[in-house]
Amino acid sequence: MAAAVTAALAGSILTAPSVVSAAAPEGPGQGSCKIADDPSWSGWSNHEQVGEKLAQIERTSGGRVDVEVVGKSAEGRDLYSARVGTGDKVLLVTSAIHGNERTGTEALLNILKHLGSAGDAQTRKILSEVTFVAMPMTNPDGGELNRRINVQSWDDTVAEFPQLAGAPRAWYHRLNGDGIDLPGFDLNRDFNPDLDYVPNAADLPGRDTDAGFFLAPESRATRDVYVGLQAEKGGVDAYIDLHHMGPCNRITGGEQDGNLINVTLDYPPLGVQDGAKYKAEWPALDQDKSRRYALTVANGMLEKYGSQSKLAAIGRYLHPDAREYAGQGRSAFALNGTGTVLFEVRGQQDDLGQKQSGMLVQSVQTGIQSLIDGLADGTVDQVEGDDFFDLPDYGWDTTND
Repeated sequence: MAAAVTAALAGSILTAPSVVSAAAPEGPGQGSCKIADDPSWSGWSNHEQVGEKLAQIERTSGGRVDVEVVGKSAEGRDLYSARVGTGDKVLLVTSAIHGNERTGTEALLNILKHLGSAGDAQTRKILSEVTFVAMPMTNPDGGELNRRINVQSWDDTVAEFPQLAGAPRAWYHRLNGDGIDLPGFDLNRDFNPDLDYVPNAADLPGRDTDAGFFLAPESRATRDVYVGLQAEKGGVDAYIDLHHMGPCNRITGGEQDGNLINVTLDYPPLGVQDGAKYKAEWPALDQDKSRRYALTVANGMLEKYGSQSKLAAIGRYLHPDAREYAGQGRSAFALNGTGTVLFEVRGQQDDLGQKQSGMLVQSVQTGIQSLIDGLADGTVDQVEGDDFFDLPDYGWDTTND
């Protein structure tokens, strides 16, 4: 279904001629890691189209899917949340918090369409056990510019929070990004486990290992959706954050040795000894749960595709013991007791050809569906979290998540 959706969208977004150059030698294994110097956006939904597709999904679901505008971006674009299912197990998924990482957007639209219209017994069972909430385009302003960060000046931030006047800029605020001379935040550093946190001048500029400050409306809207689900359901069981990584990393070891890695998975990066320093203040942190959930994603993909399939080129995201990003949403939510999974697919959405893009959308769909299924039937709690470390490693090209 993903490839068909990708094909149907072709030509719907302003395109530019593509001149392809090799980012790295292709070497052994499947596929190509060639990227476009002047990439085409063909096949990827822009913000307006996402809104139209969500409205259509809601309309044709007969009330099963509920779409809400949960906030506005810094430039005033609607931030959408779509919800389906009534179960006690809650899964929240966000995509495109980095605006140029949108494979997850297409996957979420496909999943919502399926869960909103399918009438088979398995889907009905899932909807009775799981409440699925998707935010398919968390950073629409960055998305419209095909760049990582949002669009927000420090002056506008201080106007929103006058108590920050005279304080240094937050460390993750940038004056430009991806060659575009407009300021903005890396939204994936703007979260705080204290979900009631109010920006405080004394906390700025902060450090890359520390919690963020909820300075951007996009991160606050994501926080508000999470808090609302907490209040309604008593907690959020699982959270997936959908990203992209470099296009030319290769698996080392196992049946896929030497192949381009298509998907990497991770649990929260909270420093040494599984975030031991956080346990006193945040006793709900359960790193093993996050690893179980990530492993459930991997197992579901391997079961569907087979261990030798290109779609099963799955590994662990590079995660040294000391890696610490408390300001990521997956870290902040994990400290509140949620099992959180980072899902990275190969290349930015405009790096690779349409065929490979369709394949990667399919990978994301299958991974998300695997966790939905595991929550619905309880198998997420029957796997061994430490088995996550048996997933293969890969060659690293310095791309950060």
